[in-house]
Amino acid sequence: MIARTGMYPTWVALQTLITKEVLRFSRIWTQTLLPPAITMSLYFLIFGKFIGSQISMISGFTYIQYIVPGLVMMSIMTNAYANTASSFFLTKFNKSIEEMLVSPMPSWITLLGFMFGGTLRGLLVGAIVLFISFLFTHVPLFHPGIILIMAILAAMVFSLGGLINGIYAKRFDDVSFIPTFVLTPLTYLGGVFYSIDQLPPLWRTLSLFNPILNMVDTFRYGILGISDVNIYVGLSLIIGLFIFMFIWALVLLNRGVGIKV
Repeated sequence: MIARTGMYPTWVALQTLITKEVLRFSRIWTQTLLPPAITMSLYFLIFGKFIGSQISMISGFTYIQYIVPGLVMMSIMTNAYANTASSFFLTKFNKSIEEMLVSPMPSWITLLGFMFGGTLRGLLVGAIVLFISFLFTHVPLFHPGIILIMAILAAMVFSLGGLINGIYAKRFDDVSFIPTFVLTPLTYLGGVFYSIDQLPPLWRTLSLFNPILNMVDTFRYGILGISDVNIYVGLSLIIGLFIFMFIWALVLLNRGVGIKV
């Protein structure tokens, strides 16, 4: 009875919010799950098979094998971010956020609900893309534990990033600004399609300051067993980034930034 009168309502609120988020993207799977699968299939076909067949092996792996971890991670990050950013902004736009504000539901439940919703979509799309990669090449999966940890952490970090974007966004254009002008350049310059060892010294040094490079390369270590950066640095970085963004998002929700008039 204590559990039911204490944490039980909070658990129900969290479960309800997560269910709402999952149903939201699963009902429109032709817009949320199918496009990434088609896009990544084209990446594997064009970059992996057609162009990759003319590129020499990288660290003992064919080019298509080398880009698999980067493409999977890119799918996880972009879909986790897009899900939370669009979902939270639409909640504000439709004024349904007011129902959450007048309810006794604490801010951290709202944060976890949206974060887990985006995380689940990111992981689901990542799993789909990884399965598709098996149709094009052999992927060894050397360290399953690191693969799972990095996938979950990256999905949560970018889901929080999408939430923060959704909080600050005042119009639809604001939702797409960060992904277009910040995340996309950082992702393509984050070692998805190349090894930083192939870069000139200056660009190699600059690349080390790109957090996405550490995420992609640590994830690549989990799948292929190779990495251009220290994987412990990558894990530490993403954990620190998660803590920072979680606190940031929670502070914004507690203060009602972009929500309360």
